Amino acid sequence: MKTINLEAGMPNSQEAMTTLNNRIYAERASGSKCVKIIHGYGSTGKGGAIKKACRQKLSEYRRRGIIKDMCAGEDLTPFSEEGRRFAEKFPEIRRDSDWGMGNEGVTIVLFK
Repeated sequence: MKTINLEAGMPNSQEAMTTLNNRIYAERASGSKCVKIIHGYGSTGKGGAIKKACRQKLSEYRRRGIIKDMCAGEDLTPFSEEGRRFAEKFPEIRRDSDWGMGNEGVTIVLFK
């Protein structure tokens, strides 16, 4: 599974969304089936601006059919219905270092 690291270089939220947009379209065009997005959790302990903007943008992409589905890192566990559903569709997720960790700083995206 490929990774899109939105935290690299400590961008602001707008720069991170530009990176997300470019990389999502590139990964989709290349035929990727699944990507992990590292957006971080934010230093406030309440979730950061990049995380919030990223998840909003991904929800928009899902509504528009650009991505098939997304799973928040906190749900990426065998104890979550969503996590199990994702692992069923893309079994390699079970080998990812964030599987079962409840990492709120990542989101997994499935393409069509």
